[in-house]
Amino acid sequence: MVGINIERMKKIVLHIVVSAVVALMLLGTGRLFAEKAKPLEVGITEHLDSIVPADIMLTDQNGNLVNLKQLIKKPTVLCFVYYKCPGICSPLMNGLAEVIGETGLVLGKDYQAITISFDCSETYDLGQKKRLNYLKHIKGQDGNGWAFLTGDSANIARATKAIGFGFKKVNGEFIHEGSLIMISPEGKITRYLKGISFQPFEFKLAMLEASKGKSAPTLINVLSFCYTYDRKAEHYSLDITRITATFTLILALTLLIYLLVKGRKKKTVNA
Repeated sequence: MVGINIERMKKIVLHIVVSAVVALMLLGTGRLFAEKAKPLEVGITEHLDSIVPADIMLTDQNGNLVNLKQLIKKPTVLCFVYYKCPGICSPLMNGLAEVIGETGLVLGKDYQAITISFDCSETYDLGQKKRLNYLKHIKGQDGNGWAFLTGDSANIARATKAIGFGFKKVNGEFIHEGSLIMISPEGKITRYLKGISFQPFEFKLAMLEASKGKSAPTLINVLSFCYTYDRKAEHYSLDITRITATFTLILALTLLIYLLVKGRKKKTVNA
């Protein structure tokens, strides 16, 4: 009798597993087609192996006009922020400043850093102030290896589009995602590190990959997996459908494994 119940339970759990897998596949496929139909308005769209365009002209912290691609002469870590940001920009910049001093690599010698304000209303003097502030946090490193740039709307649009950085202005502030973008000396995008804090080992590995021009996709993308951007409400919200399907699949697989092990033990005892 117990054996029959176990077999029935196996069939029920297997049905749940198959249903959950199908649900996740359909959800993922639907999102894939949606993203192909329309690029992300807010968030990161990875453009791995793409080359930074040669026609992006920006202004550095000293007021000099510079060509972004020509500025990239070493493995480069690039990030988009806006200098008056009240949200994640400061934690992102703090995270970058912290990891710069923890990798064992030398800024300005082994690699360089570029920060770009995507707010076209901000001027180079703001970049200069921000730069001086963050250089205090990277003592022992070459401050000349970290540039803070601004630009007009056309050049900012070219830069963000080429690198896959989507943002939107809402009620005077910008909605955007935090990320570091690794670029090879030849200007090829090799990796995205998403978030606002970074592990020294991961950062160093990504920088070494950039030095060799080797690209690698983002393995963990918690924000886009657990959250979706609500265009009407203009904020991120938990993707309950996907999370529920995932937990259902995990629980079902766990129960199935338990039943299989229990069934084998019973057969062994009966034998």
